[in-house]
Amino acid sequence: MIRSARRRAEAIFNRPGPGRVEDRLVTRVQLWRAIAGAAATLYLIYTYGADDGWSGVANDGVVKLILAPLLLILTGPLVVLAFIRYAPADQRHVLCSRLGAPLKAVGWYVGILAGVALVLAGSALLLKQNYGTLLNGLVALALLIGLIWLLPFLAFASAYAARYAFNTANVHAALPAALTVVLVWELMLCSVALEGGLPHGPPAAQWGAILGGPVSVTAVALWELHRMSTRHGVRIRA
Repeated sequence: MIRSARRRAEAIFNRPGPGRVEDRLVTRVQLWRAIAGAAATLYLIYTYGADDGWSGVANDGVVKLILAPLLLILTGPLVVLAFIRYAPADQRHVLCSRLGAPLKAVGWYVGILAGVALVLAGSALLLKQNYGTLLNGLVALALLIGLIWLLPFLAFASAYAARYAFNTANVHAALPAALTVVLVWELMLCSVALEGGLPHGPPAAQWGAILGGPVSVTAVALWELHRMSTRHGVRIRA
């Protein structure tokens, strides 16, 4: 069931289009940056601790998993519009005509969130009814069983939506990298706001924990855009 949820999420939110550039070196660098970032985070937490312990770290990861696509939905359109506005005038109409794939992906994600919310609300409402207890219980059980598929689907959908920026490579190959830069700084600001301040440790460790992720992700994204331009001939302004 989990494999089915993953395949379906990948089919919706990882749709390769004619504009996507597959660069194995970039993919490997992104993977190792993520591993190094996770290792550094675990080391800092192990050394200096965290307010809510390891459970708080896990909760923070889940929050960011859901928050990332929501931030893309809220602020991504501004980045896309600015990107199209920056493109040469003769290319803007072409770029706008390719917005169908990202809009469909956003629609799917909003529908998934609504579906999970409705299933949870319906189950809770049925279980509280005083009449037809057996029937309501069976229906509620069926709805909860549906969550066994829906919740992994939502998790995979969130990961793929953030990774591929709602299929915006179908509009332009450079858009996912641009959106990633904006998203990682937004997540950093949200993390500081939600935690109510800087993490534990000396100032160097605090600022390293806060800025290490956004700065490294930004550096990799800029390098990716440079490779697109020099190796694959992909430019924002041709």
